[in-house]
Amino acid sequence: MDDVARKLADLSRNQSATDQRGSTGSPKRSEVTVHQLRVFWAIAHSETLTKAAKQLGLAQPSLSQQLSKLESTVGAQLFHRRSGEMVLTEAGNYLMSRAEHVLRGMREIEDGLAEYGEGKRVTVRIAGINSALRVILPEAIRRMQPQHPAADYDIQESAPADVLEMLYGRRISVGLVAANSIAEAGIGFTQVPVVDDPYVLVVPERLNLDGIEDPKRQLPAEDFALLNRSIQFIFGTQHARRVEDWYDQMLPGHLVAAQCRSFELAVSLVRAETGVCLAPALSTVMDTAAPAGVRLYRVDVEQRRIVALVPSQYRRLEPYSTLLEQLRQVGAETKGPAILPTPPFLTRPSLSNF
Repeated sequence: MDDVARKLADLSRNQSATDQRGSTGSPKRSEVTVHQLRVFWAIAHSETLTKAAKQLGLAQPSLSQQLSKLESTVGAQLFHRRSGEMVLTEAGNYLMSRAEHVLRGMREIEDGLAEYGEGKRVTVRIAGINSALRVILPEAIRRMQPQHPAADYDIQESAPADVLEMLYGRRISVGLVAANSIAEAGIGFTQVPVVDDPYVLVVPERLNLDGIEDPKRQLPAEDFALLNRSIQFIFGTQHARRVEDWYDQMLPGHLVAAQCRSFELAVSLVRAETGVCLAPALSTVMDTAAPAGVRLYRVDVEQRRIVALVPSQYRRLEPYSTLLEQLRQVGAETKGPAILPTPPFLTRPSLSNF
């Protein structure tokens, strides 16, 4: 019996040694995992390790450990660690081009397999800017319900930067944002045009600017003072600077009466006669009704292009494909509120890119 036990022990040791070696007899090399590639991709597309960790739902120490393990596995440094930033090395750039291909394929596999789960409810996760969620999305969902009765929707209002972060982290499937506000940051996603939303000068209803050429001379002192109180929507440094440039050019005597982080709040402040604001026309719509208590005047700035951002494979995957088509159709049919002609004093050359 002892001889049999010794033979079995020897066999187990030999098998274990074989498992630890390749066909050449050398130790088995660690393999790069899909999770490590997702960590690498998130770091490369984030400004800081903290933001990358937030996208993935990981603690920062765990993220750093995963990156170190990946670099140990590939045998090369993937990032130059500089103060406040991570810059891809030559090896990092090489891996990035291939990692994106692998991750795209994995998403297609996961999403494709999900299609075989017949009878299961599909939760469509959407995040976007307030006006698109209020004015466009409800009708799009209503139209697609007969085709996809098992779909339900997880919807949240978010700023464009947060929408991108959630898309990168795969916490949502569809983002509704203004293409002008994301620039190159959203280049990794398919953009489906939804609606073009012109900017307007929103003023209290009692402030009539029709045909006004010289506000200081033609308006009562109280109305002229009201026109020169600006309510500004703060959205990132670049946007804030462009807003300030427009006011400086068109209303050079203005004073900032309030700053806020939602167009809808800015419009409410205008309705209360606390000042005037520059805003996209759709943000002035209350529910589906035309705005009350304000006048909207056309201005010469670039309109806001609202798009649906989706990972490329979702463009053809149901129910997302149907939702995207309905968003496009509803956007094309949306007329927006009535906009008055530009007052003469606002017709001087304005900003070409807003």
